Amino acid sequence: MHDLNQQVVLITGSSSGIGAAAALAFAAQGARVAIHGHTQMSGAHAVKSQIKAQGGDCDVFQADMSDPAQIQHLVDVVIKRFGRIDVLINNAGGFIERCALMEANIELIDKVFHVNARSMILMSQHCVAQMRRQGEGGAIINLSSQSARGGGSFGAGLYASCKGYINTFTHALAKELAPDHIRVNAVSPGVILTPIHEKHTSPELLEQLRMTIPMQRLGQSDECTGAMLFLASNAMSGYITGQILEVNGGSVMP
Repeated sequence: MHDLNQQVVLITGSSSGIGAAAALAFAAQGARVAIHGHTQMSGAHAVKSQIKAQGGDCDVFQADMSDPAQIQHLVDVVIKRFGRIDVLINNAGGFIERCALMEANIELIDKVFHVNARSMILMSQHCVAQMRRQGEGGAIINLSSQSARGGGSFGAGLYASCKGYINTFTHALAKELAPDHIRVNAVSPGVILTPIHEKHTSPELLEQLRMTIPMQRLGQSDECTGAMLFLASNAMSGYITGQILEVNGGSVMP
């Protein structure tokens, strides 16, 4: 995808899992990558080392996605380092912890919403301001989840609700930014083997989930990157905006 060469791509939550795979994939296309991490900075630096070893241009940035001031600072330092932002991938998020909806306290509710949903709004606001200054359009890709359509597995209701919010946010923002030639889409993974599931999902539940997937296997992080590359490339998807692209082995067919 030649049009991604030298594009500046900011990927939140790219120290592991889907975000790390995306950072490596975009760098392989010649993009300049802003790698973001919060608590797993060793992972972020490992991604940087892999990209640098292949001759790519990247750097690592740290920010807490639940803190509006740190989100603003993250975008500011990325612009200072690279001079622009062409693609934003809002990937950061997580369960935080499994908890029944009727047992969730206000602290957990706020934390799950702030990390998974509010961060996307704030990141988009700051990055869109820069894209508008550049006057060349851009692309935003939000990471949703198939749980947005079905409510998620037990204890993941807060997370799933945030992902449903993200789908609607994607549609609304796509309409709002279309006149600026900034395309907004979402990638909605199914059950992908990432650190989130390693931490929060038992092997027994993963096996139960696997059996519900028509392809009869769980996904890998790098199987989401093709969808992201496609949606980031204006040459490949320049007339596509406001869409939710499912990557789930056939478990959800809207």
